Amino acid sequence: NKWRIVFPNNGRQWNNWKQASTFYSGNRIQTTKYTWFTFLPQFLFEQFHRLGNLYFFFLVVLNLFPQVEVFHREVTMLPLIVVLLASMIKDAVEDYRKYRFDKTINLSKTSIYDK
Repeated sequence: NKWRIVFPNNGRQWNNWKQASTFYSGNRIQTTKYTWFTFLPQFLFEQFHRLGNLYFFFLVVLNLFPQVEVFHREVTMLPLIVVLLASMIKDAVEDYRKYRFDKTINLSKTSIYDK
């Protein structure tokens, strides 16, 4: 039963209302970073922009060749998998919390103050 209060700037907006309403048809708030379809590709893209993750990925690829293999393949993959899984769980929980908060804000009643 909480209300969201909006204070519009009534100067220029009312003059170009038809043009502005086509670009901003909804008044929905969305602060989430991922969707169900973009979570894995976008997450991996962001994680492999970090130098540490690229280093461990390079070691995993290097250990695929038997000539330069130092450790077992599973031992080399373990640090990268642990870091990626921990980051993935953290990002998923954080994004889900943002989604729930956005949903409560978008479903709240709104009062708009006008002149």
